[in-house]
This record gives sequence, C-alpha cells and structure tokens, in this order.
Amino acid sequence: MLLIRRATKADISSILQIYNQGIEDRIATLESEPKDEIYMQEWYDKHQGRFSVLVAEDNGIVVGWASINPYSNRCAYDGVGDLSIYIHRDHRGKGIGGQLLREIETVGKENKFYKIVLFTFPFNHLGQSLYRKAGYREVGVFQNQGILDGEFIDVMAMEKLL
Repeated sequence: MLLIRRATKADISSILQIYNQGIEDRIATLESEPKDEIYMQEWYDKHQGRFSVLVAEDNGIVVGWASINPYSNRCAYDGVGDLSIYIHRDHRGKGIGGQLLREIETVGKENKFYKIVLFTFPFNHLGQSLYRKAGYREVGVFQNQGILDGEFIDVMAMEKLL
C-alpha cells in the first residue's frame, strides 16, 4: 500500500538516491553531476514550512518524492511555487507521480500558493502526460535553455492555477 507523507531527515538518503537516478537518466533535470548527502541535507533544510517535501512510501520503502521549491525571491511571486517530482526508476509509470502531485498541490494550497510552475524536457512525455492529466498547461518552450552532455537542451514551462 502506498503512503504519502511529509519527508523526515531519515528520508534524505532515499531522496538523494532517487534524485541521482533522475540526474543519471537525463530525463528530468539539467543537473549533470550526482549529488551527495551534504548537498541533500542543505536542500532538505531549506524545504521546511511552506517549501515542503513529501515522499511516497511503498511497504516501508521510499519510492518517490515531490517538493515545492521557491520560484523567485521577489515578494511579488510569494504565491508561486516551483514543482519537483522524482520517482524511483523501478516504480515509474505506476501512478505514484499522480498521487504525489495531488498531495503536494493540497500542501501548496494550505501554504497559500496560488500557482505551481514546473520545467520539464519536451521529450519527457511520461512527465508531461502526468501534468496534463492533472490540469497543467504548457506555457512555452525555452530554446537552448541549458547544456547537458555538451548539447543544448530545450525546456518546457508548464503551470497550474490552484
């Protein structure tokens, strides 16, 4: 049975493992180098209060996570959150992302976010399908937004009003 809950410090190593899979698989982030425990601890410490982290736990094992991240440090954007969702590679395509997405949106509303934005690769069709089903719309594509493995990568922006 899948349990969605707030992340704790005990989940940091699992979150790190799943994030590093996303980096290795080159489907979810422009990050190119694996992260370490120190990086993830600092990241976790910044994700308390409004900027929450949820984990999906299946039979005691963390199989995915979602977070609301700061979109901008300008006060005009206080109600806009940036979304991250990562699923363990052995558990992708099983509906875990959808459950995490619904729960993180609820947490976002509770924390006075009125809009969630996200950035995805145009070729990440599995992710885009998840977001579209949940009511996200494509805003546009930033061409040559970053470089990954020596190649320019486009990034698609999506949004949802909560």
